[in-house]
Amino acid sequence: MAVDKNTLFNEEIRAEIDSWIAKYPADWKQSACMPALTIVQESNGGWLTSELMDDVAAYLDMPPIAVYEVATFYSMYEHKPVGRHKICLCTNVSCLINNCDSIYEHLKNKLGIGFGEVTGDGRFSLKEVECLGACGGAPMMQIGDKYYENLTPEIVDSILEELD
Repeated sequence: MAVDKNTLFNEEIRAEIDSWIAKYPADWKQSACMPALTIVQESNGGWLTSELMDDVAAYLDMPPIAVYEVATFYSMYEHKPVGRHKICLCTNVSCLINNCDSIYEHLKNKLGIGFGEVTGDGRFSLKEVECLGACGGAPMMQIGDKYYENLTPEIVDSILEELD
């Protein structure tokens, strides 16, 4: 499959994807699908369009459906715009037992949004996630690359106040 040089992503993004492709044997470039999706998503304000996924497929010589399967299976990929700060709240068993419901209610009341929504100013979005693997610190949430554990409404407020 020939790569269209007029893809939706630029030379810098292609170079970053190429650095991932180089980590795999030459005939396994499709193994770079997840990092390629992550790179493209980050360059697009935190979400993927079908056009961007099609470009990833073309660049990695994959059928578009294979890229869509990856992008829809993993919860880190978004398919609609998200807030500048994407709050991922864990609602799995440990967090549930440790009262993540009260954290959700607090966030919902404070931000005026529920799961899958974005604040009117585009500052925050709220996402329910199955498990973030920090059960010992439940209830917990992730914002960007940072985990916040042992949450209380007061701790949540102080975290939100520190964000730009």
